[in-house]
Amino acid sequence: MAKRILITGAAGFLGSHLCDRFIAEGYDVIGMDNLLTGNIKNIEHLFPLKNFEFYHHDVTKFVHVPGNIDYILHFASPASPIDYLKMPIQTLKVGAMGTHNLLGLAKAKNARILVASTSEIYGDPLVHPQPEEYWGNVNSVGPRGVYDEAKRYMESITMAYHHYHQVETRIIRIFNTYGPRMRLDDGRALPTFMSQALKNEDLTVFGDGSQTRSFCYVDDLVDGIYRLLLSDYALPVNIGNPAEITLKEFAEEVIALTGTKGKIVYEPLPQDDPKQRQPDITKARTILGWEPKVDRHEGLKRTLAYFKEAL
Repeated sequence: MAKRILITGAAGFLGSHLCDRFIAEGYDVIGMDNLLTGNIKNIEHLFPLKNFEFYHHDVTKFVHVPGNIDYILHFASPASPIDYLKMPIQTLKVGAMGTHNLLGLAKAKNARILVASTSEIYGDPLVHPQPEEYWGNVNSVGPRGVYDEAKRYMESITMAYHHYHQVETRIIRIFNTYGPRMRLDDGRALPTFMSQALKNEDLTVFGDGSQTRSFCYVDDLVDGIYRLLLSDYALPVNIGNPAEITLKEFAEEVIALTGTKGKIVYEPLPQDDPKQRQPDITKARTILGWEPKVDRHEGLKRTLAYFKEAL
């Protein structure tokens, strides 16, 4: 009998790719999304399948799914600054109440749950690269605090359920990820650069562009999530690509790839924007046997093809 998995945030960028992966692995997949930031088009191709069902539901309200559930992936949350700055209360609620509801469901169904945390829990880090043992440098009352603290609370309550209720839990800390199905109006560097370049507009870089990011292609990330879910490790694990690049260099790569007529323009750095972001993936390598396989040039070509079609 096929294993049954609930994936929240199923119509989002990552959630939809996870639905595809678990369908391909032979699971019965239940997708759940309130479509606040997700797009039903991302999962429309799955609707005819017998082993896929969709619940239009907000996980901050009580979650009921009939029948057995073996696994839960909690990926419901606004994830880009443009979204969580516009929807601060919803962001906090999905991290707190949504996680609480899904942990309760995992306990009731005797299911293993993996929650999607983020590199943002490290804030503007004083340690580089960032290992899982680093506690972070976070401004809890700054504009980004609603996202950072939602995820930090998510990790805390997940470990509380693990220790107090013996729920099988997994925690992934996701670093910058990109690929097909990202929203053009996402507000993050890659979709912004791509859409600006394809429209021959100038590329907007904040600050002097010396701040760094580490970009992981979505297929690699999904494989890391799959391996972590099926592992025996309950503490947080970084999943990301340690190939670090400045945002100025990244904008130049996009310009070269697209052949745009646009040039780089600079705007003031947003408050609490991290200066450096690079994962230490020692744990992922040793515990999961995982490391990224798709290099940035290849990943960007695949992503560009998607954005051309989307535009």
